[in-house]
Amino acid sequence: MASISREPNGRRTVQFVGGDGKRRSIRLGKVSQREAEAVKWRVEALVSATLTGCPLTDEVSRWVATLDGPLADKLAKVGLVPKRQRAGDGLGLADFIDQYIGGRTDIKQSTREHLQRARRDLLAFFGPDKLLCEITPGDCDGFRVYLAERLAENTLRRICGRAKQFFRAAHRKRLIAENPFADMKGCGVQANTSRYRFITRAEAGKVLEACPDSQWRLLFALARFGGLRVPSEPLGLRWGDVDWAASRITIHSPKTAHQGKATRQIPFFPELRPHLEAAFDEAAAGTEYVITRYRDSKTNLRTQLERIIVKAGLEPWPKLWQNLRSTRETELAETYPMHVVTSWLGNTATVAAKHYLQVTDEHFQRAATGGAKAVQNPVQQAQETACKGRQQETQNPGFSGVCEPLRYCTSVQAPRQGLEPWT
Repeated sequence: MASISREPNGRRTVQFVGGDGKRRSIRLGKVSQREAEAVKWRVEALVSATLTGCPLTDEVSRWVATLDGPLADKLAKVGLVPKRQRAGDGLGLADFIDQYIGGRTDIKQSTREHLQRARRDLLAFFGPDKLLCEITPGDCDGFRVYLAERLAENTLRRICGRAKQFFRAAHRKRLIAENPFADMKGCGVQANTSRYRFITRAEAGKVLEACPDSQWRLLFALARFGGLRVPSEPLGLRWGDVDWAASRITIHSPKTAHQGKATRQIPFFPELRPHLEAAFDEAAAGTEYVITRYRDSKTNLRTQLERIIVKAGLEPWPKLWQNLRSTRETELAETYPMHVVTSWLGNTATVAAKHYLQVTDEHFQRAATGGAKAVQNPVQQAQETACKGRQQETQNPGFSGVCEPLRYCTSVQAPRQGLEPWT
């Protein structure tokens, strides 16, 4: 006979004595008592068939035939069912990842490069010949510790997330019984507020003055005052996207194209106009793209911007381009509804709150001075108005006499029974 034991954490285990007289355990995890009972009586049937040589009932035979995943492996491990052969049993880690990345014809080159980075880290830890089916959740924990010794927290999270993606695909193809990364938490990028920096208009003005040409000034302005993602969105901007009459600019967004949001529109912000006009005046006839220089993929715009900032007499800030976009979204959120701001910036309110919106020094200053007054003013003004009104009535006896009946009406309350006559 088999039995069910329950651990304090709610996990249940089916235990039985095999034909050799040894007690064996099948850990079911966190399942209900009813589910554990269903496994228990089937285990008893399998043990009985093993001991007596009698055939299994049709119901148990069908159940065994449909078994897959971790439970099938656990039953095979204790000798109750044959070990299942999977297509991925002899598949190496490197071979599978190469197949996966090669088959993703729907992703951009930048995404492919990120997946290749995760591949290199996985192979550096596990080795290229490690079989896919041999990797355990404990191995994955070790991989995370290995990354933590070398990488920043958010970089680590991204790589673990992509590793989780690889093994999820393998599990869906039934190449492995379970995804060893499935239970790993903390694979999403966290906001690091210590790397936020609000770029004031005065600082932006200094950087614009230090830019070497009109193209660089426009590129910087599109990031700081247009909130564009650099480099993809400014480099994708065409003169045909600039609607001078309607004062709107159409932005092409490769990042959100797969979400059905390939383009969005932003207003022709006044801060952009002089730089767009200067670039337009310099453009040769028939020029298609607004930014004609710095289009080479090998051009390092970040390094060049860093030099310009130093030339402007400022200290380079973290996340040079993203903080320009973050600054603009923070500014716009002060004036416009959030659904409007996110429509212009091309993200969501959740993403904006988590990764873009900043708490600035000005917020603290306003709260300590003008902001506090703004909260008190409505009450104070109401009291002051009432006092002034009473003073005026006292100073003008004629007016006071006219208003005296009205004052009585406003001071006398109707009884709680209502306005109808009492009965």
